[in-house]
Formats: sequence, C-alpha cells, structure tokens
Amino acid sequence: MRAPDFWTGDGSGIAPFLLSPFAALYAAATARRVARPGWRAPVPVICCGNATAGGAGKTGLALDIGMRLANRGVAVHFLTRGYGGTLRGPVRVEPGRHDSKAVGDEALLLAAERPTWVAADRAAGARAAIEAGAQALVMDDGLQNPTLEKDLSLLAIDGSYGFGNGRVIPAGPLREPVAAAVSRAQAAVLMGADECGALAQLPPGMPVLRARTVPGPEAAQLAGQAVFAFCGIANPRKFFTTLSEARAIIAGRAAYADHYPYDAGDMRELLAEADRLRAIPVTTRKDFVRIPPAFRARVTVVTVTLAWDEPARLEAMLDPLAARVPVPA
Repeated sequence: MRAPDFWTGDGSGIAPFLLSPFAALYAAATARRVARPGWRAPVPVICCGNATAGGAGKTGLALDIGMRLANRGVAVHFLTRGYGGTLRGPVRVEPGRHDSKAVGDEALLLAAERPTWVAADRAAGARAAIEAGAQALVMDDGLQNPTLEKDLSLLAIDGSYGFGNGRVIPAGPLREPVAAAVSRAQAAVLMGADECGALAQLPPGMPVLRARTVPGPEAAQLAGQAVFAFCGIANPRKFFTTLSEARAIIAGRAAYADHYPYDAGDMRELLAEADRLRAIPVTTRKDFVRIPPAFRARVTVVTVTLAWDEPARLEAMLDPLAARVPVPA
C-alpha cells in the first residue's frame, strides 16, 4: 500500500479524527496480542523492529548485526515473516528456488548473506533454525510478535519520517503507541538526522544509537551520469536523496507503493522512459529482487550499508549475547 498523506504532519485533520475509534481498537488488539508469553529459545534472539508500518531500516540493521555476530564466529540465522510472500513456513529461503512472490523481498536480501527462515509463527521458525545449526537468531521485524521471547530488541527509527503523525493505524502509521513500543525495546536506533523530533518522544535515559545509510561503490560510478530512478519502498525520498548525494543527475524518477510487484509491462514502460531520457535505469537492491529476471540486466542497483556514529556501543550490547554462544571445540 501507499501511505496516505495524512499519516504525516501533526495528526490533526478530519481523517485522523474520524479514524481514531478504529485506531483505538487496533491498538487494543495489538496490546492484547503482545501480552501473551512466547517461547524462550536456547540461543540469543535479537529483534530489529519498529513502531510504524513500512520501512525504518530494519533489514539493513538486521544485516549489519548478522555480519557483526558472524565476525565473532557465531552461526547466525535470520528470521522473518516474509512480508509480501505467500509461504507461511517455517521454510528456509533458497534464492535460486524462491522468488519474492513466495517469500517476500526482504527475505531474499537476508538469504543472500546468511541462512534465512520465513515463518509466520516465529517460534516455529526459531526451532527449525536451531535444529539446522543456528547459534543466534536475528529477527527482521517482530517487535509486535509475541510468539518468540527476545534477548535484545532494537527500535529502528527513520529520522526523516519519525513516528509520522503520532497516531495508530488507520489514523496514522503506528502499529501501536510509541510508549508501548519503546517499553519492549532496550535501545533505539536512529537512522539519519532526527528531522521530525522522534527522539523527544522516547523516555529519558533510553539508549539511542545513531547510524546513517551510505551508498555502495556502484554509486560512485553514477556521479555525473543521467539516471532514471525508480523504487517501491516505504520512503522513496531516501533513495532519491542517496543518488543526489552521490552526485548522480536524476533525469527522471518513479515511486511505487512499498513492496510493489513489478511485472513485464511495468518494466517495459520504465525502461522505455529511461531510454527516452537517455538515462541509466537505477533502483534499490530491495526492488531489484522484485523485477522479472528477464529485465534485470538492464537495471543498475545501488546498494547501501550502515555507518555508525559509535559502533562500539552496539558491539557492547552484543557482547553478553555472543558470550552465551558455546565455542566450538
């Protein structure tokens, strides 16, 4: 879906007001759900979650943490719901066999780096992963899923979006009130500058880690080049800004709804527009896995990674969890 315009701003207006009773019901249902106890896994479980619908950098955060644990010799497996896919799991993602229609785009990004499991029931997915050798589990999303107990929950916040208008779905983008989300998180991770005053809504003393996305090496090759940028992510502005900061010349752009499933007709239109503009068609890694394979050779992917202001603070949070993992003989 594409987020309605009234999900941003101060939360005033007729639409948020009229939808507020439904928002109250949604929040109450979430509160009842998360209050249920979950399964305690015998391995560390780290959750990268958020309070809003749509992206806040959870997948990039999960990938970063997975890399840091793997660098310590920990056998890390990713666990995700597989949003946008048809499989409920538990199933181990095989990029050569599964596509985004089956497991969702995020699962494919994760599976390109580490073993990844899609499971609507996260506890069942955790059991399958542990049986397959997982020494630690990193969840992409799941802060509002109670089926699996977490040892460390990180609340990802997009600094350019914050908590939107501060209201709960459908009156706003929040999955639950901010106070409820932060009560189950041990730290917040602010992605980029705090443009919306999100940090002021966090409780005093809550640890805040700061990170920013930096483009991969392919972005440097686009400096001074005309590009036609397209994406279907929660915050398209972030992608366009990344290209501008890499000094690419954006000759044209197209923004689709988050997780948009491109078909052959879409790609023919997009590539024709790129040709008309004499521009290089570029997109995100997340979008690329949703493009029909026959068209991928024509599209340039711009990747991003996380750069931390104080990476030692994150490593310190991982220390006690990594210490629980048995060292191989």
